[in-house]
Amino acid sequence: MPVCVMDASGTFGRALVHRLLLGGYAVHAAVNDADELKRYEMQSGDNSRLRVFHSDPLDYHTITEALRGCSALFYSFVPPADYSNYDELMSELEIRAAHNVLEACAQTDTIDKVIFTSSATAVVWENSNRHHHGEQADNVLDERSWSDVNFCRKYKLWHGVSKTMAEKTAWALAMDRGVNMVSINTGLLMSQDLSMNDPYLLGAEDMFKDGVFVTVDLPFLIDAHICVFEDPSSYGRYLCFNHIINASSDILALAAMLLPPSASSPDMMDGDNRVHRQRISNAKLNKLMMNFEANGMTTAVM
Repeated sequence: MPVCVMDASGTFGRALVHRLLLGGYAVHAAVNDADELKRYEMQSGDNSRLRVFHSDPLDYHTITEALRGCSALFYSFVPPADYSNYDELMSELEIRAAHNVLEACAQTDTIDKVIFTSSATAVVWENSNRHHHGEQADNVLDERSWSDVNFCRKYKLWHGVSKTMAEKTAWALAMDRGVNMVSINTGLLMSQDLSMNDPYLLGAEDMFKDGVFVTVDLPFLIDAHICVFEDPSSYGRYLCFNHIINASSDILALAAMLLPPSASSPDMMDGDNRVHRQRISNAKLNKLMMNFEANGMTTAVM
């Protein structure tokens, strides 16, 4: 029985589809972007296990069409091509999309599991003034922690608002309708197309000082999704990251990726050589993936 990847566009979506096909799965690749649709249609002609669907997460019927006959859904929200800025309107779109997708899953009898890709920004933003007083809290955040939406709205952290509200909407509907859902809250994806405009980076200085600025490499992120999907014991939320940015050397390395050489000199840290204590844990995911790695699973080179 096939699995559905929605949205299958972008760095993550394409890599996930590729990995699933290599693993022998039949895949329904659901995309909203016209160029991605054409690319997948060309690819599907060479692979009988790949079917492509035009699917708009704001259009319920296109979702159900892509899900028909599938045993599982990997869902991640991709902003519309004509509206890519994260703001209050984007939050509303992402919440509506999450509701539509979970409702469609509840109405699809063959769906056994939903892997809902969320973000660490739905975890790290607490209602506290410490960010503005140079202080660091003592508590360690994990999958039980939720960002405070009012705090995010106050400081216009729209990525945090969107991810928190969309994930809470999905969880509420999943529990109400009996959908078996697991969420993966990812750190900043360190992909080749990462730029300073990534909405995750809004508030990066505070995340850095608070010891909760986490990133994830693409192979690890794909492994985590496959592991959570294949392991019947997976449940609830999982924080997914394999690096933390909490030292000046980390910031300089990130700046070298994102900024031109003239703007990423060592002087930008103003002599700050502190290492901020890590205050976020992915122990739950690491424990699950120990068995996954023991089975010899590796991520294909993209």
